[in-house]
Amino acid sequence: MPQGVEVQILSWAQNKSKVKKCDECIVYSCLIGIIGDMKGYIANIEQETLDNEDYRRVLYTAHYSQLVLMAIEPGDEIGMEVHGLDQFIRIEQGKGKVILDGVETSVEDDFAIVIPAGAEHNVINTGTEVMKLYSIYSQPEHKDGTVHATKADEQEEHFDGSTTE
Repeated sequence: MPQGVEVQILSWAQNKSKVKKCDECIVYSCLIGIIGDMKGYIANIEQETLDNEDYRRVLYTAHYSQLVLMAIEPGDEIGMEVHGLDQFIRIEQGKGKVILDGVETSVEDDFAIVIPAGAEHNVINTGTEVMKLYSIYSQPEHKDGTVHATKADEQEEHFDGSTTE
């Protein structure tokens, strides 16, 4: 490994408080420790979203964000709501409209929506096929592991502090 890479990684490790002190002779051991502690979620999110058949499926919950898949049937909607957190939505399949603080916008495949905390919003499937999307909440919104097969199964199961890992 080139010396410059070691220096950058050591600086990162020291800033993250993962390693209190490393010198050149134990750089490799420090790196193994950092990599061994890695957690998170890695997947082809487009494929996961398109394969999802559930109205809502929480894939991963961290302390400060949450990844959720949704499949909204034609003519159905999430329902007007307001969160005290930020939300990002990406539509992978389908057509519809998003209402964000009273402003309606037509959306379809590949559209991204950022919903700031406190904004009244709704996502409505106006198309003829199931709308498939994923959402990232920053802070988590739903209880980890939540699965609602259909909108009728939907229950208020707010984040309780438990994460995936």
